[in-house]
Amino acid sequence: MKRNAYRLLMAFALVSMLFTSCTKDFEAINTDPNNIPDALPQQLLAPALVGTMTYNMIRNRNFNNELMQVSVNMSDAEGQVFRYDFRNNWSDYLYNGLYSELTNFKDIYRLSSDSGVNYNASYRGIALICQSWVYSILTDTYGDIPYSQSNQGKDSLNYEPKFDKQQDIYLDIFKQLELANTLLAQNTAIIASSDPVYGGNVSRWRKFGNSLYLRLLLRVSGKTEVQQEVASKIKEIVETNASSYPVFASNDESAILRWTGIAPYTSPYIAVREQDFRQPGLAEFFLQNLVNWNDPRIDIPTYGSGGFNRWGIAPSSGAYVGVPSGYAPGENPVKRSYFYSNTSAVSLQTEPMAGMMMNYAELKFILAECAVKGWISSSAETHYNEGALNSITLWLPLWPTIINPQTNLPNDIKTFLAAADIEWMESLTVEEKMERIHLQKYYALFLADMQQWFEYRRTGHPKLPKGNGLKNNGIMPARMNYPVYVQSANPTNYKLAIAAQGADDIATQVWWQKP
Repeated sequence: MKRNAYRLLMAFALVSMLFTSCTKDFEAINTDPNNIPDALPQQLLAPALVGTMTYNMIRNRNFNNELMQVSVNMSDAEGQVFRYDFRNNWSDYLYNGLYSELTNFKDIYRLSSDSGVNYNASYRGIALICQSWVYSILTDTYGDIPYSQSNQGKDSLNYEPKFDKQQDIYLDIFKQLELANTLLAQNTAIIASSDPVYGGNVSRWRKFGNSLYLRLLLRVSGKTEVQQEVASKIKEIVETNASSYPVFASNDESAILRWTGIAPYTSPYIAVREQDFRQPGLAEFFLQNLVNWNDPRIDIPTYGSGGFNRWGIAPSSGAYVGVPSGYAPGENPVKRSYFYSNTSAVSLQTEPMAGMMMNYAELKFILAECAVKGWISSSAETHYNEGALNSITLWLPLWPTIINPQTNLPNDIKTFLAAADIEWMESLTVEEKMERIHLQKYYALFLADMQQWFEYRRTGHPKLPKGNGLKNNGIMPARMNYPVYVQSANPTNYKLAIAAQGADDIATQVWWQKP
């Protein structure tokens, strides 16, 4: 028992300890370690981003996609995520992984804050944005988490950090994003090869930080205790002080770690066995909407000869057919369509843009919702149409100009939306407008860690069908439980966290979900 307790303590300590994790794959940006006393910020950024995206993408594929009816694992075994049923040990992977990468982002901030030749305001700002991004994913997944005392094992010997309340975490994240915006406004140059997202373009990092700011402001906007301040800040960023808060203005500015296929920038999906990648069926909800809309992101025959199947979806007997999600054991639906593996010409396993952090279309849908709620004065319809257009053209930049004109297809986004019966109508109720916005946003968030799940928990949109086999009383899980080892490695703070937040189970709502 003592040996097991010691192992658990050491595992948790690894999450908290500060350590440098440059890997052998990053020689192009490494410096001779024999000639420097510490790593440099430019050495840590790429490994930290690649590592973070690895954890996000794996959990996007086998957790978010199963909950949010993108895919169905096609198993009658217990512990199936698509039935709202998963074992406690599912929590460990993301928790351990993201905290380990926070070590690197914190080191980047510390090292670039030192006086002398290493000082760099841009690396400091980028580090703050990345920390805010990672912490937001952690708190939206687990609720109250170690924040103010996390990753202090090495310097402060604090192996039992307190759990901060989610409200306090969000308020501090907003402060960090404000500081990041100020730092990046200096536009201090960074080394292009150290930055696999923007190639050293500091102004685009600043836009990502402020776009992320809007995502997170909207995430907590339903809480009455902060709603007025949140709405005011959104208006300031978007309208009254927009010049001080630049945000995404095009798809080109989207935050995407594009996988080149050359190490170290090889997609983590490549590590998934081909037969395992093909194993889940595609869910009926995800696929049938695309079919009904004649959506060009899959190879609908209406759109002429090939080239549009950017998401690598396999047809079945010439049709795209999904599986009802949440089906009960014994119902045995037949798997039809699925995601191609990397032996196919088009596959998400080798897709460069699978490293999705945040894209322009998501921002447009954020603005559409803010306009519907009256927090900004611009047109919700305009934002909605531009979001739908850029959600498609992110994957098909030449759409609709590449469509065969002889097929008499839509030649603009309004015609496309009207033909699909998803056009914007001012006569809709607020709830109907929210459903329309979030149905499109659902597809814009494809591959973006667990943002589909977070947004569904926040809004209840889009409306998902419910199968007969759902557990948890048919209610979407509200969080992941904490890793089991935390109960032994940090018992005092664990008990305080559940006393404040509620039982450590998947039904306990996090702060921004609670009425």
